[in-house]
Amino acid sequence: MRKVFSPRTLDELWPLLESEPGAAIFSGGTDLFVKMRAGSADPGVLIGLERIGELRGIRREGDGVRIGACTSLKSVLEDPLVRSGLKVLETALKALGSPQIRNMGTIGGNVCTASPAGDTLPPLYVLRAEVEIRSASSTRRAPIGEFITGPGKTLLGRGEIIAGIRVPAPQGLNLHHFEKVGQRKALAIAVASLAALMRISPEGVIEEARLAWGSVAPTVVVSVGAEEFLKGKTLTRPVLEEAARIAEASFFPIDDIRATAGYRKAVAGNLLLRLCK
Repeated sequence: MRKVFSPRTLDELWPLLESEPGAAIFSGGTDLFVKMRAGSADPGVLIGLERIGELRGIRREGDGVRIGACTSLKSVLEDPLVRSGLKVLETALKALGSPQIRNMGTIGGNVCTASPAGDTLPPLYVLRAEVEIRSASSTRRAPIGEFITGPGKTLLGRGEIIAGIRVPAPQGLNLHHFEKVGQRKALAIAVASLAALMRISPEGVIEEARLAWGSVAPTVVVSVGAEEFLKGKTLTRPVLEEAARIAEASFFPIDDIRATAGYRKAVAGNLLLRLCK
């Protein structure tokens, strides 16, 4: 029989993590439970975090926003701080799964799953989010691009959890864009996705650009070369086409049941052209 624990506080959680080092930790369980039903995961012990109030909620913190790891995707989507200041994340959440998935799934779970196709990840990369990592004895932070080390792999060590995500305010960045391509218009896993933040002058000159692609490599791709190329350029289709060619050198997609590698690479580059209305 499988053991299941549902601690209500962090003080209750830490001894469990110490005594059950092999436990599968979950919050909404929208990824873990699918794997368990499919037989690709069979943990003997489960520890649920969804009852720990300290891990939920959204608040302003300094010049940014802190999102508790166990905050549901629905709550993040509907929060005024997110809707007013983090439009690129809001747009991505609208495209993520179904209402049922957004009700159950959490932002910490989406980050910890560390899927190259995770819809919140490209927005969090361009927003330069930091992951707050907690254990019984310490708290540390890591940029999200360092926290995720590979497909399904993170910096989390034994006895550690994600406690929250801190997102700095994207001050002065006036173009927020997220788009993904899937096999259908809804409830689709991304074949390719793009999150973009830019600061565009009144004359149409790109003063700053942040770009992150999903589903084109083992982890989210940030093309520093494309970002640097765009600085000082006017937002036109030829400029974006050249930036896409630069970015494609960083894409290493795979063939799978959803798309070929070649299709993924072409679509990911073409997504950048959508910034030029």
